[in-house]
Amino acid sequence: MWLQNLTLKNFRNYQDCQVQFSPHLNIFLGQNAQGKTNFLEAIYFLALTRSHRTRSDKDLICFNCDTVKLTGDLQKLTSSVNLDIQLSSKGRTIKVNHLKQDRLSSYIGTMTIVLFAPEDLQLVKGSPSLRRKFLDIDLGQIKPIYLADLAQYNHVLKQRNSYLKTTKQIDRDFLAVLDDQLVHFGSRVIKQRLDFTKQLEQEANKHHTLISNDLERLTISYQSSFKFDHVNHLEDCFRQELLDSRERDLFKKNTGLGPHRDDLQFFINDMPASFGSQGQHRSLILSLKMAEINLIKKVTGDFPILLLDDVMSELDNYRQTKLLEGIDKDVQTFITTTSLDHLSHLPEDMTIFDIHAGNIQNKRS
Repeated sequence: MWLQNLTLKNFRNYQDCQVQFSPHLNIFLGQNAQGKTNFLEAIYFLALTRSHRTRSDKDLICFNCDTVKLTGDLQKLTSSVNLDIQLSSKGRTIKVNHLKQDRLSSYIGTMTIVLFAPEDLQLVKGSPSLRRKFLDIDLGQIKPIYLADLAQYNHVLKQRNSYLKTTKQIDRDFLAVLDDQLVHFGSRVIKQRLDFTKQLEQEANKHHTLISNDLERLTISYQSSFKFDHVNHLEDCFRQELLDSRERDLFKKNTGLGPHRDDLQFFINDMPASFGSQGQHRSLILSLKMAEINLIKKVTGDFPILLLDDVMSELDNYRQTKLLEGIDKDVQTFITTTSLDHLSHLPEDMTIFDIHAGNIQNKRS
């Protein structure tokens, strides 16, 4: 798939902007604080209805404006799709082919993307929430049912935590009902994460082996917050662990285990990757991103769109070369950079956009 065009109205520092894209490589060139990252953020938001930089939609609205509108035309293998998002003080409206979508699971996955940004280097050593977010974004794009299960789980979790915090006299029968719902949806979430992690490990290790010249093996382990000996026993173990930790939950007034507490751990040659060098971390993340592209293609039948937000300067020439060589010619790619000087092995088939103060101009091919 490829994004043919994007129209922005009052998004960040773009008051009124319309751009046509190449189906291949698009480079956005400009100095810092001119709007390069904002533009890639807009593409990300059009795909996922959320920003990778802020949790507040208000941050996306141009100063002294009340509404934001993003519209793009997407060319897929067998059809063309129009995507539309509007934000206002009343909330958001999302549309596919001009039809309003009431559920996120009906929208997300229409346009699939893979983002590689400097903060992704924190995936190895950062907090578990970053790695859970990584799983949720990838799985949400390729399996709409995952988003539905996750939403249901989070809804029950919120109910349970609220009940634990506010109720003076606990009704243990009611708590058992909440536990049953939490186990049902939580087990579905974990099973899908386990399956995805296994596929991700297989695909990422292929790339990591090539990048490391066959010197390193990458493995990925899903770290559950409770023990289970086999996936077939997952629900029973989850239910028993909830029961065993009930006194703890009542005392601390929150739910101490479940997929909202789970994590991923990366290993290089069976050693925790967190102890590795910066170069190893960069190779690991690079392998993950290339694996994401191939997995999305494998599941959906179409390549995702690749966003590279100021990361080429983070990679040495060797890793730059491996990244560009690893991108299939059918993957539409967007790169932001302050200069072309440090970029090597760029293909001839590319389009360059100059960005200055929220204006995109001087297109060069």
